[in-house]
Amino acid sequence: MPANAPAAHLTVLAAPATDYLVTDPDGVYVDATFGRGGHSRRILDRLSRQGRLIALDRDPQAAAAAAAVADSRFHFVHTRFSRLSATLMALGATRVQGLLLDLGVSSPQIDEAARGFSWRVDAPLDMRMDTSGGVTAAEWLASATFQELTRVIREYGEERFAAPIAKAIVARREAGRPVATTADLAEVVAGAIAVRSRRDAAQHPATRTFQAVRIHVNQELEELALVLEQAVSLLAPSGRLVVISFHSLEDRLVKRFIEAHARPEQGLGRLPLRASEMPQPTLRGVARVKPDAAEVAANPRARSAVMRVAERTDAPLRPARAP
Repeated sequence: MPANAPAAHLTVLAAPATDYLVTDPDGVYVDATFGRGGHSRRILDRLSRQGRLIALDRDPQAAAAAAAVADSRFHFVHTRFSRLSATLMALGATRVQGLLLDLGVSSPQIDEAARGFSWRVDAPLDMRMDTSGGVTAAEWLASATFQELTRVIREYGEERFAAPIAKAIVARREAGRPVATTADLAEVVAGAIAVRSRRDAAQHPATRTFQAVRIHVNQELEELALVLEQAVSLLAPSGRLVVISFHSLEDRLVKRFIEAHARPEQGLGRLPLRASEMPQPTLRGVARVKPDAAEVAANPRARSAVMRVAERTDAPLRPARAP
């Protein structure tokens, strides 16, 4: 293999994700982030002839990879996972026994320079997970205001130097040299952060900014919030929700979502309610899992992964309370 060839894709938490997800071999399951099919193939191995797997992904290259799965129990849809309910309805699947979400950008997306997800190789600054439409990262950086740049880099990158970075991007743009490539963005960020101020010398100074821009361009947190709410009504009683996150923003959102549905009374404050009016938990937390030392050694990209598992109770969903 050439020295600059991309590493083989290793599915993160493949075994524990499948173990927690598949509780009924005859059930209907959803892999809402197919990627290159690592989790899907494991799920299919666990299903009976009556079992069914529906996979989704918005990446056209994931769709190409899914076409190679020759299994009558498998169905792939090229769409974003925020459209989960409509997608399942169209396929006649009103309830599922398990839903898997493996969040963030995949290794093949990072390793393909032309996608523009990484600062490691100079390439056009694209960053779209679905390259068939939408605004590229370069296009957004060419039009975003200083205030918007600062907010996105601070909130989605958790970058304390968001303002100097945003100022540098705007200054370069006004000088007639817009940020158009991964090398451009990496250079601008590195120049805006003093070396003595870097908290992690082992981390490239542009890592947090690349994360922030990618999250914004793909509306990743908005997509996640939408699919989580749909999951509760789609899961059958005892059905499992399995979510693998790779940074604190995602994990915090998933954690709070599970807690809110496991302890709905906490959101009521001091409203006077009869016992019969008290909302019942619609989810219960099952597990929080991190990769073990062996997996991290084999796949360093797994080191930040956190998997949370929740199970649907048999409590009915209640309509939102009128204000």
